[in-house]
Amino acid sequence: MKVILVQDLLKANTDQALQNRSLFDEHRVIVINLISAPGSGKTTLLEKTLALIKDRLYVGVIEGDISTTRDAERIASQAIPVVQINTQGACHLDAQMVAQALLELPLKELDLIFIENVGNLVCPASFDLGEHCKVAVLSVTEGSDKPAKYPEIFLKAHAVVMSKTDLLPYIDFNMEDCVAEMQGINKNLNVFPTSSKMGTGMADWIEWLEKLVQEKRGEVDVPCCNGKSIGSSI
Repeated sequence: MKVILVQDLLKANTDQALQNRSLFDEHRVIVINLISAPGSGKTTLLEKTLALIKDRLYVGVIEGDISTTRDAERIASQAIPVVQINTQGACHLDAQMVAQALLELPLKELDLIFIENVGNLVCPASFDLGEHCKVAVLSVTEGSDKPAKYPEIFLKAHAVVMSKTDLLPYIDFNMEDCVAEMQGINKNLNVFPTSSKMGTGMADWIEWLEKLVQEKRGEVDVPCCNGKSIGSSI
């Protein structure tokens, strides 16, 4: 009888992630892994982002959910190539799931891929999918103590999108303290306070994404992640 250890599973995932990243680099496509708790507004943020960027960049999406195709259907309504992964109970995507999904995307044509991970701040932070950037989405309705409670995702992320800021007048949330706590965990974090409903803050977020793509293409020399590497070939 062979006992499969957690380390074996993580190594297998890491090996596949390296293959995924090599494929992305070969095609010069930037890949963003969006991670958040359920209800943070991640899909709405993605919808608004795609509406603002799809005329300038060719974007594909991989949607991760435990079940249903509802999020993929929302994305597909914008005429964006999208693949749904249903994990059937798993609390995160892994690199092999992503590798299979890539077979359904027109990789050679894409500038940017968003992977919307399963709603969970814990497990997805530990699994490399081959992405160039992890981006955490944190809703102001979740409370300003989340960075201290879930530090791994903020340590590994290149950016945090603070969502639903239009609700700040109605809730007890200290933006300054929350941002300071996040940057205490990771001084290189880019932080984008946004409201998808009102459109505030979206321009800075879009500009950052476009600079990542330009950097990947070799069109700009200035790092877009405060000096933090976003991939082996950048």
